[in-house]
Amino acid sequence: MSDFLIHVSAVACLYGILALALNLQMGLSGLVNFGLIALFGCGTYGAAFAHLWGWPPLAGLALGLVFAALLGLFFARLGDRMSEDYWGIATLSLAEIMRLVFTNEQGLAGGAQGVSGLPVTFAALPADTAALARLALYAALLVVAFVICQRIARSGFGLSLKLMREEPQLARALGYDLARSRRIVMVVSSLMAAVSGFLYAHYLTFVGPEQLMSHETFLIWSMVIIGGIANNWGVVAGAILMQFALAYVPFVKDWFDVPSDFVAATRLIIVGGGILAFLIWRPKGIFPERIGGSHV
Repeated sequence: MSDFLIHVSAVACLYGILALALNLQMGLSGLVNFGLIALFGCGTYGAAFAHLWGWPPLAGLALGLVFAALLGLFFARLGDRMSEDYWGIATLSLAEIMRLVFTNEQGLAGGAQGVSGLPVTFAALPADTAALARLALYAALLVVAFVICQRIARSGFGLSLKLMREEPQLARALGYDLARSRRIVMVVSSLMAAVSGFLYAHYLTFVGPEQLMSHETFLIWSMVIIGGIANNWGVVAGAILMQFALAYVPFVKDWFDVPSDFVAATRLIIVGGGILAFLIWRPKGIFPERIGGSHV
């Protein structure tokens, strides 16, 4: 059981970084990005390309960060030309295009079969020690991502982002460059998502296009909505809560002796039902944003 808890906690830390990235975009800045999984995919496929080309893993991280920064800038550029609703649809479409390209192009990274055999992080350590070391690394990076998001939220730049979210016309009238702010937010959050993707690839030792399915984006959205939009503490709590809820579904299946199809269906119900329930009864999440308070 301890190995299972370490595994779930490690994955929860990686999803916590993703939830913070989405919260920086949507919660703080009002950027409705339905293509976050594409930024995560930049990190996973950066690791995959480095493995295929015989490069060291850190080169794969650098490659993933470059991919993510460029894609984040492209997303931001689209936002300059589209309304919020259309921008959200466009990001979802681009993420799906990316998945389809990697699925159908065998020469890129194995096509639908993906890339396996990536080196696991801390492989030289004994198995139990390596698992704890990976958890410590992921938790440390989650703390770093959290501190970065907190500092942004509490800075003057963060206040301008909130104004852009609430009153974009007023922000323009006061002289704020919304396009520049959008670019900064997208690059920072894209880099966070890519780091999470890179670590996830070397954790599973496999990269495939099924990791870029759109329902993964909505899983991250559920973490942000349930935890509390624009509350960094909340979205981390939402990521941990959702990851443990999903991880324990197979145990419930065994307890009630139901078919294996129950697992996939129940996970979809938890994600979709959780989003719907909180939007109806508690739209601000478990930990709402504290306007004017000391916690964000």
